[in-house]
Parts: sequence; structure tokens; C-alpha cells
Amino acid sequence: MIVIDPASAVPPFEQIRAQLARQIQDRTLAVGTRLPTIRRLAADLGLAANTVGRAYRELEEAGLIETRRAAGSFVSAAGENGRAVAHRAAAEYAAIVAGVGIGPDEALRIVQAVLARDTAAAPSAAPSPMR
Repeated sequence: MIVIDPASAVPPFEQIRAQLARQIQDRTLAVGTRLPTIRRLAADLGLAANTVGRAYRELEEAGLIETRRAAGSFVSAAGENGRAVAHRAAAEYAAIVAGVGIGPDEALRIVQAVLARDTAAAPSAAPSPMR
């Protein structure tokens, strides 16, 4: 279920995108799950089809969903691949910081600072849970 807060400063397309992304990332929506059609979700939410379409396009660009002509949109396996890439990058980072003598607490502070900076600079808000 997607909930749109009309009083929110976050645009509806971003609310949809964030909620679906969170459900995909936390595996509430499993790989291969068929999403509602753009028109159906737009009608259910009382929004324009273009609004839902933009959310789906951004999810597709991020590799979280894939759209197959005449078959619909599905949760992509790329989301799982992204998690594996993140784990490999974390292992690589851990080896680098250990090699230069940076301790775990400082290494985590570095990552948190970079994530905070990147989140603040990003035009889209971080994904929020879809419930």
C-alpha cells in the first residue's frame, strides 16, 4: 500500500518512488513481483498517470524495477545485485582504512559524514517506508 500525504512538501511522484524503493530494498516487494500498471496505481491514488509514470521511470533508471512491453513493470533483480556491490565496497573500504591505520569508529564517522553530505546535496529525499 502506498500512502500519499497531500500536505507534504515532498512531491507525490517522490513519495511513490521512495515508498516503492524502500519496499524493494527491505524485500517487502520480492524480485519478480509485478507492480500495478501506471494507470491503475494513478487511479487508486487519485493522481495523474504522469505522476506515477515519473516515479516508475526513476525506479527503472535506478535499476529497481524493469518494464517489459505488454507485460508490465516488475521488481528487478538489480536491487539484489546492488546490495552485493555495496557489501563488496564495504569490505574494500574496511581493508583500506585498516591499512592506513584508521580505527572502526573513525571509519564509520567518515562514512556517516559522506552519506549525510550526499543526502543533503541530493534533490530527492531518502526513501521512506511504504506501509
